[in-house]
Amino acid sequence: MSQYTRLEAREWARENLHGLANVVIPSFSQDLTKLNEKGIRHDVRRCMELGFTGTLLVAETATTLEEYNQFTKWAVDEAKGKLTIIHHAAFNTLEENIQAVQAAEEAGAALVLLSYPANFYPKDSQEIYQYTKAFAESTNLGIVLFPVPLWGFERLHPAAIDPKIIRQLLDDVPNIVAIKAEGGMPLIAGFTECYQLFNDEVIVTTPLEKDAFALGNLVPIQWMGTSNYEMYGDVLPKLFNLMKEGRVEEVYEQYWKLQPARSTIGKFMASSDGAGLVNRMLWKYASWLTGFNGGPLRQPTMKVNSTHMTAIRQALIKSGIEVSNDDDCQFFLGRYQD
Repeated sequence: MSQYTRLEAREWARENLHGLANVVIPSFSQDLTKLNEKGIRHDVRRCMELGFTGTLLVAETATTLEEYNQFTKWAVDEAKGKLTIIHHAAFNTLEENIQAVQAAEEAGAALVLLSYPANFYPKDSQEIYQYTKAFAESTNLGIVLFPVPLWGFERLHPAAIDPKIIRQLLDDVPNIVAIKAEGGMPLIAGFTECYQLFNDEVIVTTPLEKDAFALGNLVPIQWMGTSNYEMYGDVLPKLFNLMKEGRVEEVYEQYWKLQPARSTIGKFMASSDGAGLVNRMLWKYASWLTGFNGGPLRQPTMKVNSTHMTAIRQALIKSGIEVSNDDDCQFFLGRYQD
């Protein structure tokens, strides 16, 4: 059950959301017929070992509602209250998303990242408001609002979600606790506008480390998430602490060391922008290099090939990240097989 009520959600978030929230992509058995409990529990432990304060349980990997609920239960049990478990509201319809979030709340998830279904094609911004409000009213959990080009809302407003609609939602929906502000990407105005307008009421953040660690030297950033920060091992949690301590020169020194990996992986991600999807296989491979389980993903999935793998491995090494020496073929098996 939720640790707070809808009316207490923003206060809870201010007190409890700090540091970085990465992602855990579910692990599957080799025949892909079921979840891999050992691999999932290993990944949750690895998040804590690396210094993350929360993790998103990725839903865009062809899991059923029942499987995703089991995924949540294992993650909550393994975290034992030491990690904020974040539900990914990324299922097919509003009805499915309501069913999934209510199960996640019961299982012990503490927060929700709100996505919008691929078939959701609002005729105006009020339909975005209505969908978001209906979802929020179905749960006590705090919600991270997520303006980002992935939803295709730019035909309604260049910032993905019109700031006037965000204003209306914050006034009417008390359990919106944070804004993951990527509207208008690659411009940073989506973040800066939300920060200036709304940060006194809810936590406004950018998950893009390329922006956050520069902006965070200018304005306070309480919490960052969610993204595949684990590809850098424990570097970003440590860098976040340096930023909070105001050690600006050290932040920039480490920031620039990461440029080989940042630019290489960014290039591969940009090549898939037109699909409106995140290449979770690529993310999973990069995390495997830094000690996560790895293993196969179900169809449909974007692919990671030998060109990707060689380039990512070498870029991480060049950035000073310690990576596995295992042959890339081992990634498709995973560290814990089921």
